[in-house]
Amino acid sequence: MQLSASEKYEIIEVVTRSEIGVKRTLDEFGIARSTFYKWYSNYLENGFDGLECKRRSIHRKWNSIPESQKDLIVELALDYPELSARELAFKMTDELGVYISESSVYRILKQRDLIATPNHILISASNEFKNKTNFIHEMWQTDFKILRLFAK
Repeated sequence: MQLSASEKYEIIEVVTRSEIGVKRTLDEFGIARSTFYKWYSNYLENGFDGLECKRRSIHRKWNSIPESQKDLIVELALDYPELSARELAFKMTDELGVYISESSVYRILKQRDLIATPNHILISASNEFKNKTNFIHEMWQTDFKILRLFAK
């Protein structure tokens, strides 16, 4: 529950004038001593304005990559289109002293449509082998033959 500045001021007044002590008075209000002393020190330093609720500014997440570094990745990618995401990550680390992982570089380039989706060869499955085996351990030889055909 957020208290207004005037409510905080009233609590400070009651606690400082209380005859039963700070701890017992704060216990009756249900306010932690650390919270009260934070309010009190803000009040002593800045007066009534120190009791106003301060809105927290929105900050980026602790582990997000700043936009300036993302733009730097894009600039490098446009300057060196022949380099892969991995090579761009190494180039940034070596030349600019900025470390960004290879996967992050790839992800940023993918988000900005600078990496095309690779073409895949679609092979449909069949219900049985075309070339059936005739003896034991023949299958692994077939696998090597197929790999050799695709390697060409």
